[in-house]
Amino acid sequence: MTFNFGVLGAAKITPLALLEPVSGEPFVSVRCVAARDPTRAAAFAETHAIPIVHRDYQAVLDDPLVDAVYVPLPISEHAQWTVKALAAGKHVLCEKSLASNTAEVTKMRDQATACGLVLMEAFHYRYHPLFQAAVEVMQAGEIGVVEHLDAVFQVKGPIPSNDIRRNYGLGGGVLMDIGCYPISWIRHLMQAEPVVVSATAITDPDQVDVEMRASLSFELGATAMITGSMKADVDFKAVVEVFGSEGQMTLRNPLAPQLGHELIVTGVQGSRRVTFDKRSSYAYQLDAFLGAVQRGHSLWTDANDAVKQLTVIDACYKKAGLRLRGG
Repeated sequence: MTFNFGVLGAAKITPLALLEPVSGEPFVSVRCVAARDPTRAAAFAETHAIPIVHRDYQAVLDDPLVDAVYVPLPISEHAQWTVKALAAGKHVLCEKSLASNTAEVTKMRDQATACGLVLMEAFHYRYHPLFQAAVEVMQAGEIGVVEHLDAVFQVKGPIPSNDIRRNYGLGGGVLMDIGCYPISWIRHLMQAEPVVVSATAITDPDQVDVEMRASLSFELGATAMITGSMKADVDFKAVVEVFGSEGQMTLRNPLAPQLGHELIVTGVQGSRRVTFDKRSSYAYQLDAFLGAVQRGHSLWTDANDAVKQLTVIDACYKKAGLRLRGG
């Protein structure tokens, strides 16, 4: 029996994040799509061979043959449509950041719990073998006691002024879309929750961060620095460096390992450089989502994790002197 997705919006990320992985699964399909602009939805459906175009988002949720909804809408719309999808009996795969703030994401988690449905934040990197191997290095104590982590994700600028990431009302800001990755990377490597010690932001326009740097600390003494940037003068970079009492670990491109990556470890077992298969991190994410829905498997990026993630994001905005998103 085919497992059917419905898609809300005609977002640019959808082909990479959902359509391509689904194409490799014989019993999974993208059944329908809707967008604010019906013409755009029809063109998107024709381009990507999606059989049904619904008149609006609610019609997707009302479709009795839709098993799960993919939500790649602006962050400001995530909570509203995720809660509605869950209330309609649909599992949800929602793009990151899962919500605008902790209050929103808590309501989303509570709705998923009450409905007994899967709500997954689409941090696809977490399901790739590269990151799992890095977690195992940490757990095995290969680099000794962790002392400091440095995580950076920046995209080549400049970001156009009409980009939703520069629109406060749509949940914009580099921390929500880009800097959320370094936060997630260090949280999942440490398998612990940090305290935000300080944060500084460069804004353009007002209240919309185009660069965010934050200093964090963990209960057992480790410190961390996270950087997210989409300033005009930066180039692409996605790197995590972990410094321990007995060595060091570097992850190059944990964001999308299928585009090239490397795990470099120097520690108590010597030095090595490792790469893994080029299967898409989005394909691994789809595996995990289906495993949770169909077989009850646990998720690393479920709604409970998202509450912890947004708690750190909110704290960064507060320390930087900026309003919370959705405030």
